[in-house]
Amino acid sequence: MGHLSLPASKRNPRQWTLLDIVSTAFFALVLLFFLLVFTPLGDSMAISGRQALLLSTSDPRQRHRLVLLVEQGHHHKPIEACPANSVDHMPCEDPRRNSQLSREMNLYRERHCPLPDEMPLCLIPPPPGYKIPVQWPESLHKIWHSNMPHNKIADRKGHQGWMKEQGPYFIFPGGGTMFPDGATPYIEKLGQHIPITGGTLRTALDMGCGVASFGGSLLSEGILTLSFAPRDSHKAQIQFALERGIPAFVLMLGTRRLPFPAFAFDLIHCSRCLISFTAYNATYFVEVDRLLRPGGYLVISGPPVQWPKQDKEWADLQSVARALCYELIAVDGNTVIWKKANGDSCLPNQNEFGLESCDESNDPSNAWYFKLRRCVTPTSSVKGELPLGMIPKWPDRLTKAPSGALVMKNGIDLFQADTRRWTRRVAYYKNTLNLKLGTAAVRNVMDMNAFFGGFAAALASDPAWVMNVVPARKPLTLGVIYDRGLIGVYHDWCEPFSTYPRTYDFIHVAGIESLIKLPGSSKSSCNLVDLMVEMDRMLRPEGTVVIRDSPKVIDKVARITQAVRWTHTIHDKEPESHGREKILVATKTFWKLTSASH
Repeated sequence: MGHLSLPASKRNPRQWTLLDIVSTAFFALVLLFFLLVFTPLGDSMAISGRQALLLSTSDPRQRHRLVLLVEQGHHHKPIEACPANSVDHMPCEDPRRNSQLSREMNLYRERHCPLPDEMPLCLIPPPPGYKIPVQWPESLHKIWHSNMPHNKIADRKGHQGWMKEQGPYFIFPGGGTMFPDGATPYIEKLGQHIPITGGTLRTALDMGCGVASFGGSLLSEGILTLSFAPRDSHKAQIQFALERGIPAFVLMLGTRRLPFPAFAFDLIHCSRCLISFTAYNATYFVEVDRLLRPGGYLVISGPPVQWPKQDKEWADLQSVARALCYELIAVDGNTVIWKKANGDSCLPNQNEFGLESCDESNDPSNAWYFKLRRCVTPTSSVKGELPLGMIPKWPDRLTKAPSGALVMKNGIDLFQADTRRWTRRVAYYKNTLNLKLGTAAVRNVMDMNAFFGGFAAALASDPAWVMNVVPARKPLTLGVIYDRGLIGVYHDWCEPFSTYPRTYDFIHVAGIESLIKLPGSSKSSCNLVDLMVEMDRMLRPEGTVVIRDSPKVIDKVARITQAVRWTHTIHDKEPESHGREKILVATKTFWKLTSASH
């Protein structure tokens, strides 16, 4: 065969000289400089680099230095914004982190918080197009689509009346999986068997609540429902509930007690909540029993109640209720209503689930990271608890000192003094400080250090609801708050709260430094910077923060406000109050990510 003859120049390619290599590198650097400075590529690379820096956990020392600079007022610019994809971030309910955990007893869907040094120190931005939320009561029926543009629930559940998109809004017809025609007719039906009206029922718990239309509909009856659901495949259902102005909380019934005191709720409701009440030898039913006030009502709608192919599950559910001497009030289609016994007359007897009474060493109101127990809480184990029907009706129960106040020495006197004090203080907030309490601008309120709930009680006639938080390391006074007909949770403020960003209009805290101190010690277990960054995460743009503390602590807080992009003023306390407190009032500015931050 012949050979192809190539020209000499192509047979022997030119050898690169050092000058060629240097020249090419120079032109490449010039081109890269042009791309970085004059094109969007540079912006995106800078942002990704900054995001990597923000989310880095490799150097806690750098984080500590930043915290110290902010605390001392030496950090003269705001803390960095978190990445654009973190607009809905909840640190303790992060699916990427939790999906690696065990599925057993829903462990992976409970709260699991990163260590403080593992958390990025940055401010959560609002989503693009965010608007100041629709005000109450209009928000019950519609919210801005752009505030949480998650269409998954509307697409999957629209035919059941949960919600649907309409122009710039999501609208809420009031339906649910078990009441597609709306919660109101469903509640009217329940009212044939349960005293829905008249003030007998006041505190309710809705488990696996969807977008909380059941709880929203009960508000007009004077029943205050705390609705909960986990962060799950129905993206942001609790976020939708809170945007509507309905009390709600991210929570999962898994391996631990729910963060509420014993006998807190007059009514507990599950509408297709898919909780397996009889699993693990009825452990979940026993936890519901711990939370239900004697004489209270348990309503379960949906599986397994008279459900196809779930005969055994339905039979087991009835067996547990009988073992605990619950009175069967009605079975109507796929809905069952039970009434809990009033007292200890029915301690668990021989039963197939092996249920026994809890011993005296078990404090049934201890519920912060407390492992579930498969023992039944005796009524007598809670100080001063009163069965439904004997406790005063709403609204009288709000101001009548419950005997549960005796958890504190001189508790009744303390309760009455606390009620008077907060009536004065809230009047001062409204009349002298001109805060927006009592107006349509304030619907979702949080009291971070609630004690007996005096602040919330003073707001009872306002168009607002209050999440009363009792710090887990302080006296367990949350039972008193529920006895008064208010709602709340236990929480440790050295961890993030189980709520979505931008869910509260108004956050109140008396004694902020006490929230980070170890009990009986001057040492801190966390820092004010992280706490205020978390408060900023929960607060809506243009929302209000009120902090009461000593002048020294208020000075510390004031130094941090600039770093979290709040404006603030400092005021003297009301004239009638004793002590040396100052009051800091701050407003969260409505800032957005710049185009360079996307």
